[in-house]
Amino acid sequence: MIKSRPIDLCAETIIDEDKVRRAEQSLLDGLSATRLAATFKALADPTRVRIVSILNQTELCVCDLAATLGMTQSAVSHQLRLMRDMRLVKSRKEGRMVYYTLDDEHIRDLFQRGLEHIEHQ
Repeated sequence: MIKSRPIDLCAETIIDEDKVRRAEQSLLDGLSATRLAATFKALADPTRVRIVSILNQTELCVCDLAATLGMTQSAVSHQLRLMRDMRLVKSRKEGRMVYYTLDDEHIRDLFQRGLEHIEHQ
């Protein structure tokens, strides 16, 4: 019987030292990789992605977000707290109301790029 190799393995081990050195120069350090993975993990939840899609267009208070999403204010507030801790959103208080918006253009761009990627054929 012939054993087949998985397609994602090299048939031979030949190291190209120049390519390895160049790759090492662009390798992300551990802390940066961890922080970036945490950002993507925070965006891996459909509810949080939907919140980003709303806040990508406009600033809203928790009660308006809850009404738009068809969720309780408590559930939305919980998601927003996680998102604020990850610096995906920021809040401002006006009287007794708390309004949320995306933290910065990087989050907006990350969302747009992801959307373009899934819509690309």
